[in-house]
Amino acid sequence: MTSFFSKRRAFHAAALSATGLAVFAATALGVSSTAHAQAYPTKPIRMVLGYPAGSGIDAVARQVAARLEKEAGQTVVVDNRAGALGNIAADMVAKSPADGYTILFTPNSTHAANIHLFKKLPFDPVKDFQPVGTVASLGFVLLTNPEARPYKTVADLTATLKREPGKYSWGSGNATGQVAGELYKTLAGVDAVNVPYKGVPQAMTDLIGGRIDFLFADATLAIPQLKGGRVRALAVTGKTRPTSLPDVPTMAEAGVPGYDLSGWFGIFLPANAPAPVLASLTGWLNTVTRDPAIAEFMRSIGAEPLPGGPADLATLVRTDTEKWGKIIRAAGITAE
Repeated sequence: MTSFFSKRRAFHAAALSATGLAVFAATALGVSSTAHAQAYPTKPIRMVLGYPAGSGIDAVARQVAARLEKEAGQTVVVDNRAGALGNIAADMVAKSPADGYTILFTPNSTHAANIHLFKKLPFDPVKDFQPVGTVASLGFVLLTNPEARPYKTVADLTATLKREPGKYSWGSGNATGQVAGELYKTLAGVDAVNVPYKGVPQAMTDLIGGRIDFLFADATLAIPQLKGGRVRALAVTGKTRPTSLPDVPTMAEAGVPGYDLSGWFGIFLPANAPAPVLASLTGWLNTVTRDPAIAEFMRSIGAEPLPGGPADLATLVRTDTEKWGKIIRAAGITAE
C-alpha cells in the first residue's frame, strides 16, 4: 500500500512539474513576443526621400524626422535618393526588408501620378507598400523672375505665350510641377517648352538666373524666394489660397477656369511589415502631425498638416491615382 501511494504522489508531482514547465514556457514565449514588439526600434530608422536636399519636401521630411525621433527613441536619418520623379527612392524601399527600419517619405507622385507618366514602374504602388499615414497637403505656385520678365499676372504671361508660341520655356522639378505646367498649357491654350530638372531647387536656380521663363514650384520652396524678392508669384494651383499666401490668387481666380491641382506627402513601409511595427509608426506619426509646432512650421512654408492613418493614405492613393490619370490625359502628357 505504501508503495502504491508513494508512486501516486510521484506521478502527481511529475505531472505538476510538467504542467508548470509548460505554463512557464508559454509565459516565457509570451513575454519574449511582447518584449520583441516593445523593443522596436533598436537601431536608427532610415527615412528615404526621392528628392534632393533643399527641396520643399526635404524641409518637411527633416522636421518630421526630428520630431519622430523623440517618439521612437531612436535616430531617424533622412536619406535623399533623388531621381526619376521619386521612383528610385520608392523602388529602393519596396525592395527593402519589411522590418520597420526603412520607410518612404514621398509625395503623391510615386503613388498616384507616376503610374501615368511612365510606361512601366519598377514597383507596384499598391502591392509593394504598406501605407503608414498622411503628413501634409500642399499646392504649387506659378513663379516668374521679376527682373528678367515683365509679367505681373497670369493674364500677362498667357498673352505673351499666345503671341509667340514655342518661344518661351518653363521648368519642372517633380511630377506635380510637370503636370501643373501641362495643365496650364492645356486649359489656357498656350505653348511653351518644358525643361525638366532633377529637383525644384535646380529649376529655381535657373529661374532666378533668367534661363527659364516660368516655373511651377512647391509652395514650401517658393515662399523663401518670395520673401527674398527673387521671384514673383502669379498664382497658386489649388482650389483655395493657402494660409501662407493669402494675397496670391488661385489659377482659376487668375483667369484659368477649371484649374485645380494640389498634392500631399505620406509615409509608407514595404509591404508585409509586422503589425506591431505598423502600429508603432502610425501612433508616432499621428502625434507628430498633430504637434502644434510642426503644424505651425508646415503652414509657414506653404503646406497644411494632414493627420491620417493607413486607411486614409490608402484611400488617397486610390482616389488620386484615378484623379491624376484624368488630369494627365487631359493635359496630353504621354508616358515615357
